[in-house]
Amino acid sequence: MDMAFDAQNDVSDEALLVLYANGDPAASRVLTARLTPRVLRFAARMLADASEAEDVAQEAMLRLWKTAPDWRQGEAKVSTWLYRVVANLCTDRLRKTRAVGLDTVAEPLDDTPGADAQMQTAARARALEAALQTLPERQRRAVVLRHLEGMQNPEIAEIMQISVEAVESLTARGKRALAAALAARRAELGYEDG
Repeated sequence: MDMAFDAQNDVSDEALLVLYANGDPAASRVLTARLTPRVLRFAARMLADASEAEDVAQEAMLRLWKTAPDWRQGEAKVSTWLYRVVANLCTDRLRKTRAVGLDTVAEPLDDTPGADAQMQTAARARALEAALQTLPERQRRAVVLRHLEGMQNPEIAEIMQISVEAVESLTARGKRALAAALAARRAELGYEDG
């Protein structure tokens, strides 16, 4: 049963996965378009390497497609399962290569007009990425999921397989460490007061 693309945009991730498992190729296109950018962003922030992040996102999506026929509805959200896979793949890659150069991170896109604003935004992004890389992996993962991916603590707890209280502790410690790491650069990054 091949559904129209527009109609599938309102269908849940789980329903799309089931449709794909039942032979609907349009469902995989919609789910891929919906989930891949999110997991790619997450992987890029965890690894600080765009090429490695693309590999991780692709591997995670392949695992999702392989799991589709055996998907047990109601046990987990598709996005939560996928983020957990991406987190584990990132952890594996970080263990293999501990030294990751920040020079390989692509500059973030910015729609702000003016070269000065673009340079300042890029400097802030580089400073944040560099500061994120100084955090212990679990703190970095919690901070990225909460504050950059916009997830709620219960979903992060499920992805990381820890308690909500542990997520709160990790994000609080991570935010404090980021603030401390960036404090000396406030003026340089254009944060004059406050």
